Amino acid sequence: MSSPAKHCYEFGPFRLDLAERRLLRQEEVVPLTPKVFETLLALLEHHGQVLGKDALMERIWPDAVVEEANLVQNVFILRKVLGESEEGRQYIETLPRRGYRFVAAVRELPDEGTDLIVQERTRASITIEDEEERVGEGGERERSRARSPRPLAPSPTRRWPVIAASLTLLGLVSALVYWWKTSQSPPAGTGLAVSSLAVLPFQPLHPGSSEGYLELGMADALITRLSNLKQVVVRPTSAVLKYAASPQDPLAAGRELGVESLLDGRLQQDGDRLRVTVQLLRVRDGRPLWAEQFDAKFIDVFAVEDSISQQVAQALALKLSGEEQQRLTKHETENAEAYRLLLKGLFHTGRLTTEGFGQGLAYFNQAIALDPNYARAYAGLAAYYTNAEELILPPREAMPKAREAARRALALDETLADAHAGLGGVYLSYDWDWLAAEREFKRAIELNPNSANSRGAYGYYLIFVGRFDEADAELRRAGELEPFMPFISLNVGLNLYFARRYDQAIEQFRHTIEIDPHHWLGHTLLGRAYEQRGRLAEAIAEYQQARSIDETITESLMDLGRAYAVAGQRDAARQVLDELQTRAKRSYVAPYYFANIYLGLGEQDQAFAWLEQAYAARSWYLTWLKVDPALDSLRSDPRFTDLLRRVELAW
Repeated sequence: MSSPAKHCYEFGPFRLDLAERRLLRQEEVVPLTPKVFETLLALLEHHGQVLGKDALMERIWPDAVVEEANLVQNVFILRKVLGESEEGRQYIETLPRRGYRFVAAVRELPDEGTDLIVQERTRASITIEDEEERVGEGGERERSRARSPRPLAPSPTRRWPVIAASLTLLGLVSALVYWWKTSQSPPAGTGLAVSSLAVLPFQPLHPGSSEGYLELGMADALITRLSNLKQVVVRPTSAVLKYAASPQDPLAAGRELGVESLLDGRLQQDGDRLRVTVQLLRVRDGRPLWAEQFDAKFIDVFAVEDSISQQVAQALALKLSGEEQQRLTKHETENAEAYRLLLKGLFHTGRLTTEGFGQGLAYFNQAIALDPNYARAYAGLAAYYTNAEELILPPREAMPKAREAARRALALDETLADAHAGLGGVYLSYDWDWLAAEREFKRAIELNPNSANSRGAYGYYLIFVGRFDEADAELRRAGELEPFMPFISLNVGLNLYFARRYDQAIEQFRHTIEIDPHHWLGHTLLGRAYEQRGRLAEAIAEYQQARSIDETITESLMDLGRAYAVAGQRDAARQVLDELQTRAKRSYVAPYYFANIYLGLGEQDQAFAWLEQAYAARSWYLTWLKVDPALDSLRSDPRFTDLLRRVELAW
């Protein structure tokens, strides 16, 4: 489509250069997608006149039937870009039920009498007829219904029934991408040096219309890809999980996460049709760096992920190495159903509940059955068994399976950082092969330096071998990468605790509880620091608080029993021992718990007997032997020295 145009339009501090097809604000390029650019051009060409919505849509989407909401979104983006709310100036006037009018003064600069032909690429006809709610001008919600489809093809359009979110959502990604890559020009680079980015869990367009795992899965997939970029720190999935429950103000979330830019998206499934709307925002001022909407019939989820990750990198003006470019578009599986099952497995195991573990295991196994060469599914399976160890499964049952899954993942993809971290966890907590564990953790960090999970795991290792200064540096680096992850904050405090810096540990654990007051482990660890400082009443109160948060956790029960014993409440301590024995008849209870309580009671022979049972069970708690202050009274006993030697910690 061509239209007569001037060489440039100037208004306010802006200039629209048609020869270069770009918008400038005082010589700074303002990135616009092709459709938003065309919307602005149409308004400028008819400035001072009412431009009807139908005429605008015919101009902007000449070969496609789309919803009026697409036009509303373009105008909304323009208002953000032009800074109407910030400057108090109005550029675009909305006339209800009629259209839009560009009301600011415009200066037209002709190109010496020569008409410039603006050529727009054509794209495949896509018909979307669903009713949609969008954020309109001034942040208000606007609901619009699609126009009747125009007869662009012999086959008539039809309405697809709304179906609950399914693989299609994931799959969205593919069809869109292929179409988008062939029909869109890449976004202009912003020229901005952005060093930190967060990807929020995508939200369903209509609240309550989805199970949630697809939206979170899409974000997780993009986080995984973008984390391969060494020039930018990407907040991990665990840091953004809390934003998955309900829609959030993206800029507020970006400020809370402490990032410079933020990727926010919406998903909608309509039968076998899928829609994804994505915007990349600069957190400082809400400026859109890039935005795009994809509508397509489901083909393949991975192409859209390829495209979004590549376009985000371009919008952030990142110069990628050949290896980074390959990682951005690397497909871990070509089976979209296997990918959907992996996402469900990660979603459910991340809940850390008995029910969630059971569901996650089933989904991982189903994903592997569909694609036996799916490395990430094996890495997910390894993480499941490692997390389940001594929580719901005995070590001798869980850890050989974790090892097998991690090794299978690495045989399929040696560059998978999560698989190296998973194998390192097996070497650490089950084999007590400290050199091999360190090697795997370092390899995981080498592959993904921005992984807070890998750095946190390595910091955990450094604690147990007594390298406290190195552990502190690694854990604090992990905390910079993921400042709102309680696990990282707790490990910073745990390092201080094991280093016998109890007052600092108390301060750190209090800080963690401020982040998450309902984290049972935070209260438990604070109690331990109080206990070592002789503040037994406060310690018991913290253990009881942890128990009130989750009574199924036996670790806090161990601490409560030991504190009772040390405080002279021997009957209460023995009642805890009885409760643990009762639980052990129904499910696995770590022998280390009994050893701790008997040690508090001063019964060292019983304590050693239970430590031997822990050794026979290959308990991961024995990784604490070298540093745990609760065991200090045993360190002069030859039996303890022998146990340290057998766990390879006598160095």
